[in-house]
Amino acid sequence: MALRSYSGGVTAAGLSPTPGFTIAHLSDTHFLGGSAKWGGVIDTDSQVESALRQLKRSGRRPDAIVLTGDLTDLGEPDAYARLRALVEPVADELGAEIVWVMGNHDERGVYSRQLFDQELPGRDEDHPQDRVYDVRGLRIIAFDSTVPGYHHGDIDEAQLRWLAEVLAEPAPHGTLLALHHPPLETPLELMNILQLRHRDELAEVLRGSDVRAILGGHFHYSTFGLFSGIPVSVASATCTTMDLGAPRDELRQIDALRSFSLVHVYPDGITHSTVPVDEYAPLGGFGADVLARIEAMTPDEQLEAFSRKAPPAETP
Repeated sequence: MALRSYSGGVTAAGLSPTPGFTIAHLSDTHFLGGSAKWGGVIDTDSQVESALRQLKRSGRRPDAIVLTGDLTDLGEPDAYARLRALVEPVADELGAEIVWVMGNHDERGVYSRQLFDQELPGRDEDHPQDRVYDVRGLRIIAFDSTVPGYHHGDIDEAQLRWLAEVLAEPAPHGTLLALHHPPLETPLELMNILQLRHRDELAEVLRGSDVRAILGGHFHYSTFGLFSGIPVSVASATCTTMDLGAPRDELRQIDALRSFSLVHVYPDGITHSTVPVDEYAPLGGFGADVLARIEAMTPDEQLEAFSRKAPPAETP
């Protein structure tokens, strides 16, 4: 049987290679203190529990769980504590690194104390929450795009210099940049006020770097695009989502279509897949035994067994 070797694994020639890294990407959990429901109706805790339950059920063991901001709705200590208590045991069970990212609904001081057990010196707003993670040679940068006291995004000169210094030395398997405000346009016109600013300056820093993908949140719907030639993946919210079918002059949130993303990093590519959070009933498919039989075949046998169409029924 012909084989191809990848740093992510070895596979039969007719099948896709095993990814070198898998990232679970969640966003916009919007936890409130005291287990209060968002808007009086959304049980944010159960939605995150559902996402983590589906991640575990998949059998995948992600290398990292990245949460791109708006972790809480009002920056309350209890809200961070509850979210941490839900995510950490699952991350430990799966052997995954947790990458927390600041969002515009988060508060830097409380965020630092509750998630990193670090007290910020002086004024909280003077300390952007930028951190670097090394996940088996894949670098993940948590980049703080928040503006204290506001909901739009921005990046100051000091942060851009810091980012340029970090990226000056390439990582063995490249870099993922995770920030709350994605550098993409949105068809939701009212959201444009809350967009990321100084994107041209960010693009200049990223140009020629080893950044392989950008992960974002903020929009409350899944979307994809390119920024400075780099793929951008926006994970939908586990709280509420935006109704893209609403009239163009309205901004409407709905209690449906929640999801998270799976990011698969291959040696020569990267994919982003959307996973619904809501429970659903399977209608058909193939079990693990079928995949095992396919893997044992030669590439030609795989095509004959799985790709060839059944002959059309004869007309009487």
